[in-house]
Amino acid sequence: MPTELSPSGRRPRVLHLTQPVDGGVARVVTDLVRAQLADGLHVTAICPDSALAGQLRSLGAHVRHWRATRSPGASLVREVRQLARLLDEVRPDLVHAHSAKAGLAGRLAVRGRIPTVFQPHAWSFEAVGGSTAALALRWERWAARWAARVVCVSEAERATGVHAGITGRWAVVPNGIDPERFRPAPADTVRAGLAPLAGLSAQAPLAVCVGRLCRQKGQDVLLRAWNAVLRQVPDARLVLVGDGPDRDRLRAAAPASVLFAGAVADASPWYQAADLVVLPSRWEGMALAPLEAMACGRPVVVTDVDGARESLPRSFAAPCLVPPEDPEALAGAVAALLLDPPLRTSLGDRGRRHVLSLHDVRHTARAVTGVYRDLLGTWPAATATWARAFRTAEDAGAQRTSQPVEPSEHRESIHS
Repeated sequence: MPTELSPSGRRPRVLHLTQPVDGGVARVVTDLVRAQLADGLHVTAICPDSALAGQLRSLGAHVRHWRATRSPGASLVREVRQLARLLDEVRPDLVHAHSAKAGLAGRLAVRGRIPTVFQPHAWSFEAVGGSTAALALRWERWAARWAARVVCVSEAERATGVHAGITGRWAVVPNGIDPERFRPAPADTVRAGLAPLAGLSAQAPLAVCVGRLCRQKGQDVLLRAWNAVLRQVPDARLVLVGDGPDRDRLRAAAPASVLFAGAVADASPWYQAADLVVLPSRWEGMALAPLEAMACGRPVVVTDVDGARESLPRSFAAPCLVPPEDPEALAGAVAALLLDPPLRTSLGDRGRRHVLSLHDVRHTARAVTGVYRDLLGTWPAATATWARAFRTAEDAGAQRTSQPVEPSEHRESIHS
C-alpha cells in the first residue's frame, strides 16, 4: 500500500524541477516520478518542453512548461520569475530540484520557504574553470542554506561538496536502474538488429560508449586512446552512442573504426551488443551508464571519478578503473579486456549480481521517499507555510508576512 508522508494523512504534492531534460538526469527524474505516482503521491514536473515532458505526462504526472536554457545566462531573471509564478499555481508541499540550473533557479524562487531537496547530479563548479568555477562554488556554498536536504548519489560526491566548503544537510542515495529494462541478451542476436552495425562480424571485438557527446563524458580522451587499442586489437570497433555539442569535433578526430550511433531512446540494445562498455568521464556524481551496462551483464572500464568506485564491486578496481584524462591507461585497460573473453564473462556476471543487490531503482525510490518523509514529517504545516510565502496575483500588493526558513546547524547523512 502507498505510504502516507504527511502528518495530516493527505497525499503530499511533490514537485520535480529539472533542467537539463536529457541524459542521466532525465532518466533519474523519470524513474522517481514513476515510482512516486505508483506510491500514490500527487506529482508535478516543471521542465522545458521536451521528450521528457511528454514522457512524464504519459506516466500521469502533471507537467508545466518552463522556458529555461540549460546554462545560466541573461535569461535567468526571467526564468526565476516564471518559475515563481508556476510554483504559486502548483503550491507543492516539497520541491525536488535536479542538477545545477534547476538548483539555481529553484532555490532562488523558493528561498527555503518550503522543504526543498537539491540533487546536484555532479557539482556545477567541476564543470567549468577559472572565475566561473569560483562563482559557481560561492553560489553552492551560499545556496545550501535554502536546501532542506542536499541529495548526493555517492559518498564521493558528498565528500567533494564537504571539501569544497559546502555545509549542506546531506543525504546519500546511490543511483539505481531498472534491472528488467537493462538485462542480458545474446550479443550476436542483438547486433544483427542494429542497423549501424550492419556488415560487422559477430566476432569483431566491440566497445561501446554511451553518453552525451560533451567534455564531461570524455569521449575525446577515448578517441586519443583508440589508436593504441587498435595496435593490440586491430579488428576492434568502437561505437559512440549519444549526441551533444562535441559531435562534429569528435567525428573529425575519429578513425574509420569508430561509429557514431547518435541519440537513442533506449540504450539497452547497445549495452547488450557490446563486448565492453567504456565511460571515460572527467567528472560525475555516479554515472548511470556503468550501472546499466553491468545490469546487461557487460564489463565496464570507467575513470576513477566521483561515484565510480562505489558503483563497482570491489574486485573490479584493478581491471576496470583508470585515472581520468589518461589515454595510455585507458587504452591498456580496454585492450586487455577485449583480448580476454573469459574475464569479460566473469566480470559481466558479477556486475549484474552487484547491480541487482545494491542499485535496483526501487531501492533508490524508497530511499528518496524516506528523505521526503523525514522532511514532511518534521516541517510544520508545509501547505500553510507555502500559502504565506507565495501570494496569489490578487494579493501581490499586500504585505508579506512569511519569513524564509533558516537552516539549523545540524547536518546529517542518510546512507541507503
